[in-house]
Amino acid sequence: MRGAKSAKWVAGAAIIALAATACGGSDNDGDKGSAGAVDPNGTFSVETGEPQNPLQPANTMESNGSIVLSTLFSQLVDYDAKGNITMVNAQSVDTKDNKTFTVKLKSGWKFHDGTPVTAESYVKAWNWAAKPENKQTNSFWFSDIKGYDDVAPAKGKAKADSMSGLKVVDDSTFTIELSKAMPYFVYKLGYEVFSPLPESFYKDPKAAGQKPVGNGPYKFVSWQHKKEIKVTKFDGYTGPNKAKNGGVTFKNYTNLETAYDDLKSGNVDVLRQLAPRDLPVYKQDLGDRAVDQSYSAIQTIAVAFYTKQWKGIDPKVIQGLSMAIDRDTITKTVLQGTREPATGWVAKGVLGYQPDAAGDVTKYDPAKAKALIKEGGGVPGNKISIQYNADGGHKEWVDAVCGSIKKAVGVTCVGDSKADFQADTNARDAKEVKSLYRSGWVLDYPFNANFIRDLFGTKSDGNQGGFSNKKVDELIADADSAATLEESEKKYQEVEKQLVNYMPTIPLWYYKVNAGYSDRVTGVKYAQDGDPILDGVQVHK
Repeated sequence: MRGAKSAKWVAGAAIIALAATACGGSDNDGDKGSAGAVDPNGTFSVETGEPQNPLQPANTMESNGSIVLSTLFSQLVDYDAKGNITMVNAQSVDTKDNKTFTVKLKSGWKFHDGTPVTAESYVKAWNWAAKPENKQTNSFWFSDIKGYDDVAPAKGKAKADSMSGLKVVDDSTFTIELSKAMPYFVYKLGYEVFSPLPESFYKDPKAAGQKPVGNGPYKFVSWQHKKEIKVTKFDGYTGPNKAKNGGVTFKNYTNLETAYDDLKSGNVDVLRQLAPRDLPVYKQDLGDRAVDQSYSAIQTIAVAFYTKQWKGIDPKVIQGLSMAIDRDTITKTVLQGTREPATGWVAKGVLGYQPDAAGDVTKYDPAKAKALIKEGGGVPGNKISIQYNADGGHKEWVDAVCGSIKKAVGVTCVGDSKADFQADTNARDAKEVKSLYRSGWVLDYPFNANFIRDLFGTKSDGNQGGFSNKKVDELIADADSAATLEESEKKYQEVEKQLVNYMPTIPLWYYKVNAGYSDRVTGVKYAQDGDPILDGVQVHK
């Protein structure tokens, strides 16, 4: 509300995401801090890392870039804490058949360069992002729109320059026709990939990724790579989430321990997550400024099915490895009770979540784990590695998971550390993962399809491990073609129950936000996607 509003990989042992207006409940009220008058033009800083890609809305699939884009761009819709659709740049999104949608825009919206946001701003942006030659990470998100296959065919040359399902009616109205009905399509429109772009973008898209011009509550100021990104309040913003502060500095950290030390010394104001080292003490250190809140994200261990080790593997082997992981002990000790053992593939808090979807596969049982691995033909080489980013506070639990697997089934397991999240995601994109990798996914929209279709569909952008199963694809297609949202939700629940037979990933645990903020700021709250809601932060004079 994004993961995303954008399909989003989570960088830390926690996450970030996108919805600027949707906020979940918190154990603290977000309004405590030092007393004093508020400066409406005061600026503050937030802990982040270096974005993987240029700041283009359709080219971001990780939390470090997404949190910045969420301040610079607003979408047609958003969602509230209960998963209800709310209008942002759209006045209305209407449909009678879940296949053709009429979008009417609110009047008066402008980009940061002063040009108007029109229907063409959306249609042209989506067509540009869909074209393979523009190499946008999230281009597949447009695949539901009629004519996408002509613009981005699986094989051969493009047959069209634009998607036939997108039509501009007038400056404030456009229509979207899908290739087939989809009952939850409106939810997807809250993802950052569906942002509009100004005409200036197309003059030099590469340069625009370094100095983006959006339509959101903040406008871009500067980007010092590997150091910081600055945005400032956009006074011309007419959306529902106008900034209550003067701007944000996204400070780049290579480890969470340093960020927490900086928080205590007043050198950064808002954290997204803490390292395991600081979990036992942060509530005592921060008092009312400590945050402990659930949100809709899940951590898994993903399989690089394209490697020689895992190609054609019997799912029983992966089931066995899953049952060799003592989630209860690791979440209680290493993670200090800040995670909850996962029992399926869909995160809590989204429509369609169901407990125990994975059955016994996520329960620690060394004897059964050994038997399953043996029945499946064993782990090739009897050794595995788990790739992770060193800047996200993951080493401790990766070591613990490896220790649990080694003790339970005798398979050698080691961590494969990458310097930072950018290096980690680049290795995944290049299909350079050696064995397994840490995968954290936060909701992009509050519907279970986001954790199934967008991760395990053969052609989905989020499917970085190369999982492909014809039966799963057929079940997904059937759920997408359901007549109602409720029916689609139930069909996706059945798909989730079937995943245990294929094991595209190993579910580990559900996330919580364990973070904090300085006494310089107040009004700090966190959304359902785990991100701090930056436009609501207030700065003391």
